[in-house]
Amino acid sequence: MSDLSEPEEKLPEARQGLCPECQTGVLRLQHLTYFTWLNEELITVPNFPAWVCDVCGRREYDGRAIIWLNTLLSHEMKGRRQAYRRWTGASRTDSART
Repeated sequence: MSDLSEPEEKLPEARQGLCPECQTGVLRLQHLTYFTWLNEELITVPNFPAWVCDVCGRREYDGRAIIWLNTLLSHEMKGRRQAYRRWTGASRTDSART
């Protein structure tokens, strides 16, 4: 998996305008660990770009990074399903039931 801490384009350090939650703070770029569930498996991604309010702590994950991650995970799960079917001889409907 590629490292998200070095995107092709440099992101600005802060977003223009105020935080949409508290209307006081400014969203600043930080690199956090992103957590998500994929089926019944917890996926963690270190160094994931997020915009974090310096007052209330609201997080907004970078849209391009989310799209990139979803593409990687959907490709990874497709490969796992195909490997599972080859290994067990299960059909697509059989593997969907488990």
